[in-house]
Amino acid sequence: MATDRKLGRTTDIRLAMLKSQTTDLILHGKIETTLARAKEVKAIADSIIALAVKEAKNFEEVEVKVVKAKLDAKGNKETEKVTSKNGKEYLRVVKEEKMEKRQKDMPSRLNARRKIMRKLNKVSDSEGNKVDLPSKLFNEIAPKYEGRVGGYTKIVRIGRRFGDGAEKVILQLV
Repeated sequence: MATDRKLGRTTDIRLAMLKSQTTDLILHGKIETTLARAKEVKAIADSIIALAVKEAKNFEEVEVKVVKAKLDAKGNKETEKVTSKNGKEYLRVVKEEKMEKRQKDMPSRLNARRKIMRKLNKVSDSEGNKVDLPSKLFNEIAPKYEGRVGGYTKIVRIGRRFGDGAEKVILQLV
C-alpha cells in the first residue's frame, strides 16, 4: 500500500508539483492550495525546517584570501597599461587581495544543505537575482523555530472551490 497520496498525477508530475509548492511556501511564507496537496507539502516542509533547525549553528568562521578586481568610484574595474614581451601595449585589470571572513559549513550541515536543495527548486527574485533558499532556511526561518519541536506549519481551511468542490486551504508557516 502506498504511503503518499497520489493526487491524481503521475509520479514525476506529482513530485514536481510538490517541490514547487514547497519552494513557494518557504519563499513566501504561505500558499493557497487544496487540502490533500497541503497535507503532502506540510510533511515535506516540516521535515526540511526540522533539518534546518537542527543544523542552523553547525558552521565555523574562516578567513579566506580573496583576489578581486579593484573598482573605481563609479564601480568600474580599474585598468593599467602594460607592455607585453613582443612590445605591444594592452590594458590589464588591477587586482587586489583581501582577507574575508566566511562561513564554512561542517560536514553534517553541508549534507543538510544538499538534502534541502534536493527538495526545493532554484528561484530568482523580481530583479533576476538568485535567491539562496537553504541560506534563508538556516539564517531566517530556523532561528524563529529554535525552541520548537515540530509543528512549523499550519493549515487554515477557507471553504470549497466552486468548480469541483475541493476543500481549499491556506498552508502557512507558524
